Amino acid sequence: MKQMRRILIALGILIVGFAIYTLAVIIHDRPSLEGHKTVICIPVYGQSYALGEEAKRITNYDSLRIKYNGRIVTEKMNYVFGYFDHSSRLKQFVKRLLHYDRKAFELSVYGMAESLITELGGDTILCIFPGGHGQNTITQLSKPAPPYNKFIEEIEHAYQTAQELGWDFQVPAVCWMQGESDIAEYPDTDYKSLFHEMYDNLNTDIKQVTHQTNDIRIICYQSSALTKGIRFKNNNFEGTEGKTPETQMELVRDDSMIWAMGPTYPYDFMREALHIDAVGQKRIGDLAAKSALGIIRNEPRFIGLVPLKTMVEGNSVSIIFHVPTPPLCFDTVQVAKVDNYGFNIIRQDNTDIISDVSLQGDTVLITCVESPLGCKIRYGVNGEYTKGGRLHGPRGNLRDSQGEWRKVTINGRIYPQDNWCYIFDICARESNNSTE
Repeated sequence: MKQMRRILIALGILIVGFAIYTLAVIIHDRPSLEGHKTVICIPVYGQSYALGEEAKRITNYDSLRIKYNGRIVTEKMNYVFGYFDHSSRLKQFVKRLLHYDRKAFELSVYGMAESLITELGGDTILCIFPGGHGQNTITQLSKPAPPYNKFIEEIEHAYQTAQELGWDFQVPAVCWMQGESDIAEYPDTDYKSLFHEMYDNLNTDIKQVTHQTNDIRIICYQSSALTKGIRFKNNNFEGTEGKTPETQMELVRDDSMIWAMGPTYPYDFMREALHIDAVGQKRIGDLAAKSALGIIRNEPRFIGLVPLKTMVEGNSVSIIFHVPTPPLCFDTVQVAKVDNYGFNIIRQDNTDIISDVSLQGDTVLITCVESPLGCKIRYGVNGEYTKGGRLHGPRGNLRDSQGEWRKVTINGRIYPQDNWCYIFDICARESNNSTE
């Protein structure tokens, strides 16, 4: 009996001590910013890319707080970044409390926040955090899936905390990084329809939380995990691996609620497998910041480098592009050269009929050995089986020249931030194929 009492007393002391420690951490990490503030919340949602899987963290959490005067915070309005759990807020809290760093990867929203915060006024706070679950299709991440519910709950927690502090709060955009599973698992679903359903739910549920009138925008990347599909073969006319990236390109180009982030292929991949490395996360985050700033400032929608129109005449194909920062160029330094700079025109017998590729202003001119009618016109649908990234994965060499003026410095190295062409997979038709 006495021993049981001692155990209970010890347990009680442990619980009280843990509670005091927890309270001290919370108080210590609460922002000490004075005056009225406006909180802009731009989280990232998706699968492993959103969670930074494998990307060894290069962002210093203390620096993230101190360098920007405490104006970058988490969904708890504090500075305990990282330590993510996909479905349980309690587990996530404990991991953060104990600094259990298994899920403390480099996130694109760190780079996004660092690039964006310097463009915002001193009374603005930027709230960032990740949500989602690795190895999930878009269906598995949509309402009412546990990762979705947790994501909305965290936005609600951030909103309520901001209200308690007397601060305004809004969510102008959510960064979307998902698609690998919808390529590799061949779910045979309508990605565009599912995306619109997911967006409608996100938009409705977030606005109900924040009471804002402005619709949420999506800042969308593009997956390039084509070679992870077990059925992938180069020049396969019937191949479906390009379907999801093509849909993501169409959403960015055509949907008024979606802004461009960029494709993933221009970056180094961890083990040349599935995930971009920490530098890649930083760089794509900087591109997300450009779109985020445009959304905040109500600027014209940014759609990146995408095809607008294809025209077939005789044995030739002309592809007219939207070029954010002319001129177009083929870059074989940042991205390793691939045959025909990443373009393919595939006949139904799986033969590539391209004989020449060249540039003329905003247009790529492709010459074929015969008429391309009925063929698949592709860009970036290539690469070594299971490989990913700028050296051996699915890729292309077409970019604009934004990197001449937009650059980002990471660990002392300067990187040009060009817009690279989104992967696409379309059919050459008899009449002009206008996609404007």
